Amino acid sequence: MTYKVFVDGQEGTTGLQINEYLAKRADIELLKIDADKRKDLAERKRLINASDVTFLCLPDEAAKESVTLVDNPDTCVIDASTAHRVNPAWTFGLPELAPDQRAKIRASKRIANPGCHASAFILALKPLVADGLVAVDTQIAANSITGYSGGGKSMIAHYESPARINAPRPYALGLAHKHLPEMQAYTGLTAAPIFQPIVGPFYKGLAVTAYLHPKQFSRKAGPADVQKLMADYYAGEPFIRVAPVDLEANTEGGFFNVEANNDTNRVDLFVFGNDERMLLVARLDNLGKGASGAAVQAMNVHLGVEESLGLV
Repeated sequence: MTYKVFVDGQEGTTGLQINEYLAKRADIELLKIDADKRKDLAERKRLINASDVTFLCLPDEAAKESVTLVDNPDTCVIDASTAHRVNPAWTFGLPELAPDQRAKIRASKRIANPGCHASAFILALKPLVADGLVAVDTQIAANSITGYSGGGKSMIAHYESPARINAPRPYALGLAHKHLPEMQAYTGLTAAPIFQPIVGPFYKGLAVTAYLHPKQFSRKAGPADVQKLMADYYAGEPFIRVAPVDLEANTEGGFFNVEANNDTNRVDLFVFGNDERMLLVARLDNLGKGASGAAVQAMNVHLGVEESLGLV
C-alpha cells in the first residue's frame, strides 16, 4: 500500500530531514508544494487534505493555523512544533512512554512530536517515577548539551559563519524553557524540573543529564538497581539501549561522547555515580530521535507498518 504524505514546512531543518527519510521509501508518495505557493493557504489546504499524513514543521502559530485547514477526517497530523504537546486532545508521539502509548498513537489523528530535550529527559526519568522510586513531587535538576542544528537555520548560519563562537553557550537561564511543560507532564512529575540547556559548537548530538541523590528515593537503591529498573522498563524496545553500569565502557578515557548516536533514531541511557550520588544520562541525535526520526517513527506506528521502517 502507498501512503500520501505532505510536509508543511518542508524547507526547514526538520522538514528537510523528514523528506530525506521518506524519499527512499517505496510505500510513500511525497506531496510537494511549489516554492512560490508555500504561503498559499488554498494550496496548502489542498495538499494537507489530500494526504494520509501531514507533518507540520512550522513555528507554533503557523502550526496552529495549519490545523485549522484540515477538513479530511482521515488525515493524520503530526506536529513537530511545541504548540500541541500538552494539549489533551493530542497524543504525545513517544511510543516508548508507556505500554499503551503505541495503541494511542495508532488510533489518533492528532499526534504531537516530542521536543529533543524533553524526549531525553522523559525517557531517563519516566521509569523511576512510574516505579515510585522517585516521588512525583520531586524537583529534578538537569542540564542538556546539544548541537547547534537544534536552533534552526539562523543558528546554523551563525555557527557556520566566520564569526561563529566556538565556546559552549548556556541559554534559557530564566529557567522557563519551552520544553518544561512536556517534561513535567509525561514523566508524571508535579514539579517542573530545574532545567538548563547548553548549545555546543558541533552540528548535532544531544545528552541530557539529570542529578539524583539517594535521599530523593523512596527506598534504598544504588546505580545497579536504577539501571535494572530502567532496563526492565524498556525491555524489547528497538530504539532504546540501557547501558550496564560501567564507567570505563561508557566513556572514552573518562569523557562522554555526546555525538555517538548521530544519524540514528537510537537513545542510549546511562547511570553514572555511586551509592551517594548519581547521574542519569540520555543520549540521542537531536535531529533524529529528537525531531525527524521520532516523527517518522510515530507515523510508522500510526500507519501500522514496521516501526523501524526507514530508520536506523
